[in-house]
Parts: sequence; C-alpha cells; structure tokens
Amino acid sequence: MKRLISFIRPVIILFLPLFAHPQTDTLQQVTLQQCVEFAIRHQPLIQQSLIDQKIVETTIKSKLADWYPQLNLNANLQHNFQLPASKFGDSVIRIGTNNTSTAGLAVTQNIFNRDVLLASHTAQDVRTQVRQITEAEKINIVVGVSQAYYGVLLTQKQIELAGEDIIRLQRSLKDAYAQYQAGIVDKIDYKRATISLNNAMAQKKGSEDSLKAKYAVLKQLMGYPDSSFLQVRYDSVQMQNEVNLDTALEINYQNRIEFRILETQRRLLQANIKYTKLAYFPSISAFGAYNFNYLNNQFSSLYAQNYPTSYIGLQLALPIFQGFKRVQDIRGAELQFQRSDYDVISLKDTINTQYEQAMAGYKSNLYNYNVFRENLQLASDVYNTLEVQYKAGIKTYLDVITGETDLRDAEIAYANALYQVLVSKISVQKAMGLIQ
Repeated sequence: MKRLISFIRPVIILFLPLFAHPQTDTLQQVTLQQCVEFAIRHQPLIQQSLIDQKIVETTIKSKLADWYPQLNLNANLQHNFQLPASKFGDSVIRIGTNNTSTAGLAVTQNIFNRDVLLASHTAQDVRTQVRQITEAEKINIVVGVSQAYYGVLLTQKQIELAGEDIIRLQRSLKDAYAQYQAGIVDKIDYKRATISLNNAMAQKKGSEDSLKAKYAVLKQLMGYPDSSFLQVRYDSVQMQNEVNLDTALEINYQNRIEFRILETQRRLLQANIKYTKLAYFPSISAFGAYNFNYLNNQFSSLYAQNYPTSYIGLQLALPIFQGFKRVQDIRGAELQFQRSDYDVISLKDTINTQYEQAMAGYKSNLYNYNVFRENLQLASDVYNTLEVQYKAGIKTYLDVITGETDLRDAEIAYANALYQVLVSKISVQKAMGLIQ
C-alpha cells in the first residue's frame, strides 16, 4: 500500500495544474500598449457593452420573429354535469353531449404590420448604435488608461529623481562634514546639507505613497486584479519622440464617435416618423385553423369519432378615428427629429471647443517642455561646475546648495512637462477623433 501511494503521489502532483481553475492573466513590466490591450479585454464597462450588443441582437431577432408564421395549439377536455338548455317555442330542451374534447391548430401570418416593419427597417441601425456605444467606451478607456499610465510614470520618475538627489546630498553632506572636521568651514554648511537631505527624503516618501494610489487607479481602469503585481516600464527616448503632433490637422466631425452615434440616432428618429405615419394603413394578416372535435355521452367512447372543422381567412384591422391621436403622434415624431438638428449644432460647438482647448493646452505644454529641457541641461552644467569650484575652495557651500536646488527643480519641471505634453497630446487626439 505504501508503495502504491508513493507511486501515485508524484503523478497527482504532476497533473494537478491541469485541473486547477484558470487564473486571470497578469502582467509585469508592461508598456502602455499592453495596458490598453489588457483593458480592452478585461475592463468591466467594455465587457458590459459587449453583452449589451448580444442583448440587442437577441431583441432584434425576437422582433423579427413576428414575420414568421405563428403556430399555436389549443386543447380542451370538458364534462358537463348538466347540459345546456335552449328554448324552442314553449318547450325547453337540453342539447349537447356529456363529454366534449377539442384540439385545434391555428396559424397566423403577418402580411403588413407596422411594428414588424419598423423592426426590419431599423435592425441594422440599432446594431450599429450599440456597436458605436461599445466603441465609445473603448475610446474612453484608452484615454483614461493612457493618462493613468503617464501619471504612474511621472510619479516613478519623481521617486527616481529624489533618489538621485539624495545620493548627491549625501555626498555633499559627507564633503561638508569632512571640511568642518578639518576646520576649513563652520558647521553651517553640513547642517544646511542635512536639512536639504531630510527634505529630499520626505519628498521621496510622499511620492512613494502617491505611487500606490496611482497604481490602484491604473489597475481599476484596466480591470486588473488589485491583489496582483503590476509594474510599468517605459523608454524615455521613445517618450520624447512621441511628444510631437501635427498641429495643422483640421477637425473632421465624422471621426468623432459621438457624432456618428448622433447620426445613427437621427436615422432612427426618421424611421420613427415613417412608423407613426404607417398608423393610417391597415394591419393585414392571414389565418387558418384545423380543429378536432370529439363528442360523446360515454367518456370511454369520447375519442371514437372525430368531427373536424377547418378554415382559412384574411384579417384587416384599420382604426377609423382615434381623436386625432395619429396626427399628434406624427407631429411629435417630427418635432423630435427637428430637435435633433440642434443636437448636431451643439455637438459641433462642443467638439470645436474641446479641440481649441486641447490644442491650446498642447501647444503651451510643448513650449514648456522645450524650455524645461533646455533648463535641465543648463542646471546640470551649472551644478557640476559649482561642485568642482566648491571642492577647490572657490565657491561657498551655499552656492552648491542653490545649484543643487536649481537642478532638482529643473529635473522635476522637465518630468512634469513631459507628462503634461503627452497627456495633452492624448486630449488633442481624442478631440479630433484620432483614437480609434
């Protein structure tokens, strides 16, 4: 028995992963593209939109099913304790049988029905509308994930800069303290270095705490498991190459998903006008039935003899007067379509405003980015020069602290400018409908 268990145990361990429940795929060291692709597959709002598409499709098929013949079966079994009575002259006579049973097959076929006609004419536009809503959700998710991604990168960069700043300050503190011990300078220099070092460490701690919150936002937008590890990565050279955008492009309203959704809604409103006008036309349907009739006073012989009936026919239904209801319905449908004209105007104005604001923000941030990039190079050169001069006894430590502060501020300003220009570029692309 022990030998059998010792043989089976490794086999179970080997094949156990095959029977384990599949886990949600997780990511490590991800790029922006990978974050977006993960969000498209897992974000709950997008998954709900995809389910909504399926719901709409089943609803359309349900409505269109009314074009097919409708077949119904009705069956009945009845026992009369007292037969129905009829009066003939001065005599009252009971007629009928004690036991009756009927079974009937009835079929109807719509020939002209405005409800079914509306479903047929609008099916494609309804499908288009729900797909466009899903596309709009995806665009919003792409924008949100991209901005959250850059927010994480900015905070990571701030932590990295704070770390580099701490290393420089620790080195400066060491040098200042050594000069103080040698009697070259007083204790003010190394105390100033200590203050700057403490400030840098506090700033780094704050950024590290902020990073956790920004990762939580990114995970939420991606539909990523909160308990799973996620680490973003980036190529700083590639990010710098992505800041440029063709500012000469003009707005094409058709590129905006909101505009296409509105056009689809207007087509549905036009179809509703036609639908209300069809209320003046009759509904026409064909019908037919075949009935089995069984009559007998003896229940045991009830189904011995069948007395069938059958028929076919056409049915026409046309309301003659409804208190001008149809007139008002048509007028209301036309007013709804007329109202949508102003929705188009309002949407165009909104798109233009969004574009102008986004483009102005992008141009401003791009200018700042170029300025702060140059400032970073200048601040780095100044700091390196001051550090050499301080060690040579030419400059005071206050000059070094000032140079180090300018360098730190320049690095932070450059990182912020890079983040802002990339985020504003996304806003411009969204305003122009370039995110598909």
